[in-house]
Amino acid sequence: MTEQPDIQQQQSLSPGRLALLKLRRHRLAMGGLWALLILYVTCFVFSDFIAPYWFNNERRDLSYQPPSRIHVFDNGGKLRWPFVYRASYTFDEEQNRVYAEDTSARYPIGLFVEGDEHRLLGLIPMKTRLFGVAEPARIYLLGADSRGRDLLSRIIYGGRVSLSIGIVGVAVSFIVGMLVGGISGYFGGIADNVIQRLCEMMMMVPSFFLMLALRASMPADISSIEVYFLIVVIMSFIGWAGMARVVRGMVLSIRSSQYVEAARAIGQTDLRIIATHVLPQTLSYAIVSVTLAIPGYILGESALSLLGLGIQDPYASWGNLLRDAMSVSSIKFHPWILIPGLFIFATVMSFNFLGDGLRDAFDPHSQLVGKEFEQA
Repeated sequence: MTEQPDIQQQQSLSPGRLALLKLRRHRLAMGGLWALLILYVTCFVFSDFIAPYWFNNERRDLSYQPPSRIHVFDNGGKLRWPFVYRASYTFDEEQNRVYAEDTSARYPIGLFVEGDEHRLLGLIPMKTRLFGVAEPARIYLLGADSRGRDLLSRIIYGGRVSLSIGIVGVAVSFIVGMLVGGISGYFGGIADNVIQRLCEMMMMVPSFFLMLALRASMPADISSIEVYFLIVVIMSFIGWAGMARVVRGMVLSIRSSQYVEAARAIGQTDLRIIATHVLPQTLSYAIVSVTLAIPGYILGESALSLLGLGIQDPYASWGNLLRDAMSVSSIKFHPWILIPGLFIFATVMSFNFLGDGLRDAFDPHSQLVGKEFEQA
């Protein structure tokens, strides 16, 4: 007896409000959403402030330094403000660097310290960083790479590339896929046949090998900025066909709706009808599809950069940060170089959790009942 009023109340809510309520009850989706918000805010808004060093600030004498140990007790056992010791190394019998701490001097971890110059929010020139230590010591919370650069700083700066490629690439393929699919389904006939055969040809070719072939055909000496835009164009060129086919199928059923016929009757143009009456009805699917497609773009960029065809050093992306991990011996002696892979994994899983939650939220057959509806 209590379920029927809940359903009646839900029917009185707008589709957007009801979808939001459903999304809020999906714990994995909300966890993924918060994780993505933290990543995007850290990497895009406050990257220069949070990262202790500039992405290309290197110390060759500290190559592959292990993660810094944070101390709160000095040699005499007295409690101190968190500090680090300066690291130095010797060579073992196999000529591998063995790092040890020089405990003769303490280097307190300072907050809001002066560091490498940067522009806060890309506008305000400043040198203040969230934390750091005085030279000649260095603080490497996640260790250093082969050139003595702070891995945490490079991961934060690399997130700008890896995370933005997913958003920009999907935005381009989203626009193309929606327009092409809408035109194909609305007009039908010869235009539909030509567009669908083109989509089938695009989907028939293995996307990763096509991506490799297209990137390999480009000049090898172009800048990383040009490589960035090339990767976006290539991945968007590959990714629009799948969305176009699904949107076309949805438009086939929508084009015979009464409101579409009414728009034709009052003399609206076909393109206006597609843009204002037909495509908005496919947005629920498109939002879910875009969310689930972003991880593919992130993995594609990471694969290209890992193989040396993507973003080039000294610029950082999560893919080219893993190039040091292609050697088994490097992983054995410097396991922290695998940490960028954990960020890729966490980001991909967060997008997948969020996509699953959005798919359930936009499902018209799912309902909020009982306590779930009251708590929402």
